[in-house]
Amino acid sequence: MRYVGMQTQIQRNNQLSLLLLLLFPLIILATVWAFLALVDLADVSYYNEFGEPVHELNVQVVNAHFLGAFPWVIGGVLLWFVIAFFTNTAMIRQATGARPLLRKENPRVYNIVENLCMTCNMDMPKINIVDDPQLNAFASGIDKNSYTVTVTTGLLNLLTDEELAGVLGHELTHIRNHDTRLLITSIIFVGIVSTVMGAVVRILYDMFLFGGGSRRSNSKSGSNGAGIIVVIAIGAVCCAVAYFFTLITRFAISRRREYMADAGGAELCGNPLALASALRKISDNLGLDKVDREDVAQLFIIHPDEMSTGLLGFINSLFSTHPDTERRIKILEQF
Repeated sequence: MRYVGMQTQIQRNNQLSLLLLLLFPLIILATVWAFLALVDLADVSYYNEFGEPVHELNVQVVNAHFLGAFPWVIGGVLLWFVIAFFTNTAMIRQATGARPLLRKENPRVYNIVENLCMTCNMDMPKINIVDDPQLNAFASGIDKNSYTVTVTTGLLNLLTDEELAGVLGHELTHIRNHDTRLLITSIIFVGIVSTVMGAVVRILYDMFLFGGGSRRSNSKSGSNGAGIIVVIAIGAVCCAVAYFFTLITRFAISRRREYMADAGGAELCGNPLALASALRKISDNLGLDKVDREDVAQLFIIHPDEMSTGLLGFINSLFSTHPDTERRIKILEQF
């Protein structure tokens, strides 16, 4: 694996974050145009001499509707990002069940984080905790006011000070490298694309199933039957598009960031073997596996799906944002 410096990693993450922000409105606009085109195409334009319905795409009509929807789409995208910017921390806390950890509850964690922050000359992030007897940790946030390191109660109870310092150093490196900013951007990106796709399918289903096809057929049962077929086809296309762009964001989040964070954590704590030992303990007793949001699970130091076995584990490994844990441990043990 070719060595990449921290400044290079930060620059790459900033570029990817900007790319996702630019792609987001373009993909939404393309989805809206495709939605309008499919609706227009599903309509019966006229009946031929044999009484058979003929479907034709009227591009001028589609473009006219699209131009009317354009400002609403752009406004919705901007509104979504403003809301996400101010609520991403609360969203992640709700998805994981995290809460703020007070210094008096666990001064040990605060002391370790403060020492690590002084070592790398960075501001102290917030510290959250999840009441989970198993082990995991993650960093989140997009700026100094929202940067947060979250740990489980199991992690604090089962790791030594040296192992905990390695894990916390790993998470602090994610913050220093702007990995968390990229991850939060991808979470927002995937979330709104999935939401739009779901809304498109629901609208089409209501439109075709409950009488939206008056021009398509004089028979209500025939209209409903044709409508269901069209909905299934359009729904399949929309789901495929949503899945495709979800994969793009996964590949954009390079697995290299985990190796970089491991190296940074080992450097900060001064003991690569301690971080390797912590990763082994976490993989043997993995926490936060009940979190059902795949986008949020990308933040974890070890992804729960990575520990799957058999065919499911192989498929997950192909599209995982995390490298194999055993490989990470072996690299740390070679430091």
